[in-house]
Amino acid sequence: MATSAAATATLSTQGIKETGELHINLSTRELIAQALDRNEAELSSTGALSATTGAHTGRSPNDKFTVEDAKTKNNVDWGSVNCALSPENFEKLKNDQADYLKGKELFVRDAFAGADKDHQIGVRVINEEAWANLFCKNLFLRPEAEELKSFSPDFTIVHTPFFEADPSIHGTKTKTFIVANFTEGLILIGGTRYAGEMKKSIFAVLNFLYPLKGVLSMHCSANIAKEGDENGALFFGLSGTGKTTLSASGKRRLIGDDEHGWSDNGIFNFEGGCYAKCIDLTEEKEPEIWNAIKEGAILENVVLEGDKKVANYSNTSLTENTRAAYPLEHIDGFVKAGTASHPKNIIFLTCDAFGVMPPISRLTPEQAMYHFLSGYTAKVAGTEAGMGNSPQATFSACFGSPFLPLKPSVYAELLGEKMRQHKTNCWLVNTGWVGGAYGTGNRIKLSLTRAMVNAAITGKLDSASFSEDSIFGLAIPDTIEGIPENVLQPQASWEDKDAYVEAAKDLASRFRSNFEKFAKDSPELVKAGPKV
Repeated sequence: MATSAAATATLSTQGIKETGELHINLSTRELIAQALDRNEAELSSTGALSATTGAHTGRSPNDKFTVEDAKTKNNVDWGSVNCALSPENFEKLKNDQADYLKGKELFVRDAFAGADKDHQIGVRVINEEAWANLFCKNLFLRPEAEELKSFSPDFTIVHTPFFEADPSIHGTKTKTFIVANFTEGLILIGGTRYAGEMKKSIFAVLNFLYPLKGVLSMHCSANIAKEGDENGALFFGLSGTGKTTLSASGKRRLIGDDEHGWSDNGIFNFEGGCYAKCIDLTEEKEPEIWNAIKEGAILENVVLEGDKKVANYSNTSLTENTRAAYPLEHIDGFVKAGTASHPKNIIFLTCDAFGVMPPISRLTPEQAMYHFLSGYTAKVAGTEAGMGNSPQATFSACFGSPFLPLKPSVYAELLGEKMRQHKTNCWLVNTGWVGGAYGTGNRIKLSLTRAMVNAAITGKLDSASFSEDSIFGLAIPDTIEGIPENVLQPQASWEDKDAYVEAAKDLASRFRSNFEKFAKDSPELVKAGPKV
């Protein structure tokens, strides 16, 4: 446990003085008791702590800022994703937030981010709610007792969900704020109770720090073989592409489900827990997540029903973005060290609702960089208001553009370098439609996708023969045991071959249009894109 003196010193550094009682590094059960006593949350039937977050049931990306100063001015990729806040406005916000906290009971948590000891940072979190402090205990890496004796934070998060900014005074856009100051090692969050802001703010910090010293930061899940082979596999993919489902395999061990780094030592988890989506969760579909939601876990915006407080995971009355936050220890067979050697395989997942991308294809390092920068998937018509009757292409650079402080090309170049150095294979896997677009074709069976991914990461495709797709230039396996050949070749699965060519050319044009913004920084990659 950190000493009161150390925590008080940190608070004083932030200008927070004359506080009420400080709760420092409380245990899980102590935090649960505090949250219940303070009416912050309630217990579900499985013993998980359940909280709701009010108006903010997801991130507030438009309210995220970085302080523009000598450390960030020439490094940050300023624009709509990375908005600048002046040091003067930050100081006003910091002082006003500190004044708000005077006399308040606070919860302090000391933790680490980054399982690679050579690149680990210390994180101290100051919360005004117990359940939010437990969230940080679950999601960040938990120091050993001996490590706490000499703990010193590199970054401090001050989270005040009930203190709001004044845009006319603080320079924010709204009353909500998430502001990172890299010079002071300080993150201020307020006006939102959504706990995910704390997790993602540290992810953005590492996305700034790591690439500048040659470590690739990645928005991906990772696992390794259960026996013998310690080389990991990385899974990238936007929401709905199957990243969590495909990486959570009973035949392999989970390293982590969301944020990882790739250093000279290998790959490593940033976190000590999982922040899993719960929408339509069932024991049959996601047994690992289902069984992890027990004492110590947190449910966020999940509706509880009846006297027994049973979670209804299909109820979206609060939000579709229902979540469960739990420590990795709740997953059987997880990799305790949080590290593995250099990956043999990288999987890029896309849910192509246009039905033209191959179910699996092998990428060259240049194509991997191109598709990494593109970050493509498609949204299915009818899942969001205003989408109309056709699928919509979605592109998110590096499969995580909202969290990238640097230019996307920085991350792509690091990916290419590490792939070449460690001879890593990269595969593009379409978990979407075959035989036609959404509404005409069929979504590929999960069992087939699992079989193809398994063939790739176990080396069964290392000596396979491949044919090049004429439109996207992708190398498609000619055969995979157990997979119908007409499934592997997308055009062969379409009844109307001319319609396939038209749809494929249309999607190729969307790729080219999206990539125009990267062409200046990565001109050599343009030819790694579609051929038509």
